[in-house]
Amino acid sequence: MKKLLKIFTALILTVTLLQAAAFEKTVQGGKTEVTISSEKPLTPGSNTLLLHLKYKDAKVKVKAFMPEMPGMPRMEQEVEAKSLGNGNYEARIDFSMSGTWQVWIYIAPAEGKKVRIKTSLNI
Repeated sequence: MKKLLKIFTALILTVTLLQAAAFEKTVQGGKTEVTISSEKPLTPGSNTLLLHLKYKDAKVKVKAFMPEMPGMPRMEQEVEAKSLGNGNYEARIDFSMSGTWQVWIYIAPAEGKKVRIKTSLNI
């Protein structure tokens, strides 16, 4: 019976860990908090970022950029996030190379002031 309980506990733990996000970061700008997550680890190339915020009806844009460095031009991409409902949004970003990317999230709620959240992501 104890062995069966251990197997069942291990199985539940494994399923729970597999369902968790591979990447998650919570950032705050003023009174606004955004949770950024991804089902897969962030890598160079195409990535899907899931954003959760308190605004259920907002226009959300995500701008990712890497500043110019010696021998390398500035890289930048801006996309409009798709609303998934209930304050959840999805943005597909292409990080063209490894490194630290600056990410700015622009939130324009249906009512109230516009908000800009700044963070960085290591790819």
